[in-house]
Amino acid sequence: MLLALIAGFSLSQAFRTVTAIIATGLQGEFGLSPQALGLFAGAFAFAFGGMQMFMGIGIDLYGVRRTVLVASPLTIVGALLSALAPGYGAVLLGQVLIGLGCAPAFLVCTVFVARYFEPRQFAFVSGLAMGLGGMGMLFTGTPLAWLVAQWSWRAGFMVLAGLALLAWLLIAWLVHEPEGAGHGAPPGESVAVAVRSYGALFLLPHTLGILLLALVTYAGFLTLRGLWLGPVLIERHHFSLVASGNVALLVSLISLVGPALFGRADPGPQRRRRWIIGFTLLVAAIFAAMALVQSSWVDVGGALLVGVLSGYIVLQYADVRSAYPPALTGRAMAVFTMAMFLGVALAQWLTGVAAAVAQDHGVEPYRAVFGLLAALLLGGAVAFWRLPAPEGTRA
Repeated sequence: MLLALIAGFSLSQAFRTVTAIIATGLQGEFGLSPQALGLFAGAFAFAFGGMQMFMGIGIDLYGVRRTVLVASPLTIVGALLSALAPGYGAVLLGQVLIGLGCAPAFLVCTVFVARYFEPRQFAFVSGLAMGLGGMGMLFTGTPLAWLVAQWSWRAGFMVLAGLALLAWLLIAWLVHEPEGAGHGAPPGESVAVAVRSYGALFLLPHTLGILLLALVTYAGFLTLRGLWLGPVLIERHHFSLVASGNVALLVSLISLVGPALFGRADPGPQRRRRWIIGFTLLVAAIFAAMALVQSSWVDVGGALLVGVLSGYIVLQYADVRSAYPPALTGRAMAVFTMAMFLGVALAQWLTGVAAAVAQDHGVEPYRAVFGLLAALLLGGAVAFWRLPAPEGTRA
C-alpha cells in the first residue's frame, strides 16, 4: 500500500520540478518575465501548501484512501488544461489545479508511516519513502528535456496527465486501510471542531521555530531544482536544453539517496536539532558561493551538493513526529508540510522578483536569486536555534 501511495507522491515531485525544463519554452511562447516565471512556478506550491491543513483534516476524519482519491483527479484536469492552454492565464490556472490535486500526495505517505510503523522506524521509513518518491524528478530531467526539444513543453504535460491517471488507478486498486485501524480524529469529531483543533498546535511555544525553518529548507532545494537550475545553466553557462536536463537528472538521482541516508543516520531527539541547524547553514553557504562565483563548476557542483543534502529534511519530519502527541500527528504533519510549500511558493516568487529587479539594475540576475536563498536559509536557522524547542530536546 505504501508503494502505491509513493507512486502518487512521485508524480507530485515531477509536477513540482517541471518548470526548470519548460521555463525557456514558456518564456518564448508567452513572453514571460522572470517575475511571471517565478509566479508560475510558485502557483503549484501555493495551492499545494494552502490545502495541507484541510488534507490533514480529511485524513484524520475520512482516512488516507478516500482523501487522496477525491483530490487527485484535479491533477489530471490541471495537466490537460496546461497542455492545451491558449495563454499564460490558463497555464497558471492549470498549475493551481495540479497543486490542489497533489496536495495530499506526501502527507498521506508520512501519516501512513506514522500510524502503521513503530516510532523508532519513522525517520528511516519516511526517508525511504521520500527517496523513492523523488524518482518523479527523474522524468523532469533528461527525458522531459528530450521530449520538449523534440516536440514542445505541452507534450510534457500530456505525458504527465497520463501518468497521473495511472497513479490514481494504482492507489484505487491497492490502498485499503486496515479494518478497524481507525483514524487520527476522536470518534464523532466534526470538520468545524477539527479546524478549531489546529489552534492547539499554534499555542505550543515550539511550533513557531519549527514552522519558520520549514518555510525555507525545502524551498531552497525546490527553488533551485524546480525553477532556476535550467535557466541558470542555459543563460549563465550556455548549456543546451538537453545538457541542462542531464544535470537536472543527476541532481535528482543524487537527491534520491539523501533521505534514506539521513533517516538511517538520525541521531535521535537529543542531537537531531543541532544536525538540522548545521545542515541548513551548510546549504546556505553553498548558495552564497553560487551567488558570488560565476563558474559552471561551482553551479553544477553546488546543485549536486544541495541535491544530496536535501535529504536532511527528513530529520525535520522526525522532529515534528516527536514534538507532538499522537492525537495531533496528522494535523502537525499537515501544518509542517503547509509551511514547507508556502515557503516554496514564497521563495519562488521572491526570487523571480529579485531576478527582475537585478536585471533592471544591470546586475546578473542569478547573483540575486542565490544570494536571497542563502539569506532565507540563514534566517530560518537562526529562528529555529533561538526560539523555544520541545521538551527533552536542544539545539
